[in-house]
Amino acid sequence: GKIRGKNTKPELAFRKALYAMGYRYRVDYRKLIGRPDIVLKKYKTAIFIDGEYWHGHNWEEKKPKIKTNREFWIAKIERNMQRDREVNLELEQHGYKVFRFWESAVKKELDSCIKKVITHLEQVDLN
Repeated sequence: GKIRGKNTKPELAFRKALYAMGYRYRVDYRKLIGRPDIVLKKYKTAIFIDGEYWHGHNWEEKKPKIKTNREFWIAKIERNMQRDREVNLELEQHGYKVFRFWESAVKKELDSCIKKVITHLEQVDLN
């Protein structure tokens, strides 16, 4: 399971923007590995909005700064990173396009994150 609240603000903003552009999606889709935050089934597209801490943002730089319970947290976060890679691979093998955005990126530059997804969706052949 994911250690993070569902329906985080960045996630809601992302969903709202997709919805406004006429795209329909499923949330926290349990039928797919990794339970993507947003799934556009018709477009075989999965979107994850990842919290920086749990998913190892700028890991090489952050890793040395973990001071308490070092071994535990490093192992845990690196396992999450490994799992993210496995999930991406598995979804891609099932024909899914996977997007991963950092929460901070969604907060700061929602438009460009959305644009990446929309550009992809517009190129999907639905036949």
